[in-house]
Amino acid sequence: MENANKRVQMIDGLRGFSLLGILLANILIFQYGLWGKDTIHLFTLTPVDEWFYRFTKIAVEGSFMPIFTFLFGYSMIMMRDSLERKNLRIKWHFFRRSLLLLIIGILHSTFLWEGDILVAYGLMGFFLLMFLNRKAKTMLLWGLCLFILLTSVTLLTPVDEELIEPAKMEAHVMQTTKIYENGSYMEIFEHRNSGEDPLTEELSEGELLFMLLLTPFTILPMFLFGMYAAKRKLFIQPKQEKKLYWIGAIVGITLGFTMKTYGFFMPNEGFVGIGGIILSLGYISLFGVIYSAVASSRLLTGFENVGKLSLTNYILQTVICTTIFYGYGLGLFGNLGVFAATTIGIAIFAVQIVLSSFYVKHFRYGPLEKMMRIGTYLSFSIPKQRKVKGNSAEANG
Repeated sequence: MENANKRVQMIDGLRGFSLLGILLANILIFQYGLWGKDTIHLFTLTPVDEWFYRFTKIAVEGSFMPIFTFLFGYSMIMMRDSLERKNLRIKWHFFRRSLLLLIIGILHSTFLWEGDILVAYGLMGFFLLMFLNRKAKTMLLWGLCLFILLTSVTLLTPVDEELIEPAKMEAHVMQTTKIYENGSYMEIFEHRNSGEDPLTEELSEGELLFMLLLTPFTILPMFLFGMYAAKRKLFIQPKQEKKLYWIGAIVGITLGFTMKTYGFFMPNEGFVGIGGIILSLGYISLFGVIYSAVASSRLLTGFENVGKLSLTNYILQTVICTTIFYGYGLGLFGNLGVFAATTIGIAIFAVQIVLSSFYVKHFRYGPLEKMMRIGTYLSFSIPKQRKVKGNSAEANG
């Protein structure tokens, strides 16, 4: 039982840690927009802002979302085992769960913010049903093959630097900045959902559809790696797995950080993307090292509490940040600077730690987590598992 509880702490803590990184990466989008964050030369930055921008692009962006993806796969196996112990229909429960994620994601991206990830997770949830009952070895092989294929295509395919004309990009970014800084909720809503951006103007409908269908599969390897880790019961005995974590941390962080640094300054998006995935595996391993060495910590407990309410906290980050940066709130879009925005992001997460720690003392599930459970189980009360000797309580369903 002690090992099982430790596993829950590590997974929740890692999920909370990933939400911190996701927030710091998303701060760039909240303040500069999806396209503006990569055309930062159009905005005025101080030397300190430029340093924090480089740090965020190299050490944070693209390296924490894969951790969240990994944990999504991990939790799928934990939930599958829980449903099996309760003698419930596994795939139907996962179907409803994925449908709910898809609906929440669509609402989130339509009415609040264009940087949503839940739509992709909901869609991948349907696809991953075929892997739920596979052996751990099968999951690992598929994950490795897809990762090798993704790496080969990404690194060997030449990048067309002129895919989007600089003049069109600048015009779109400036228009977005004006609307998001000064516009009302409806003006921002209409701009976000107009379907007009530099990419849609350059590609045909068929090419856009192909990209839309292909994009979720670029994150499929991390889903499968997470499912494999859960199948192999990794993170259950952190002290016994300490050597594995050290190797993963040293190799993953060194190689991933090197690839992302090279890709950022050259520039080469292929090295940035693949390096981000490798760096995320290094961060996961580093977290394992920390948990294998530290018995308890207020900071780790804080990460765990945020992680237990991950869906609620993810949406709450959007509500807070859009209120700070958009015109219907404080209207700081494009004006705050990277350093100040990063500081605010850390402060927001600190508040989430405090609120989450208070909340979990009184409630077992967050508001959105509770809604997801009701919709998944079609019941206000979660069925109890069968009492089988040797089984532990549900962990991450």
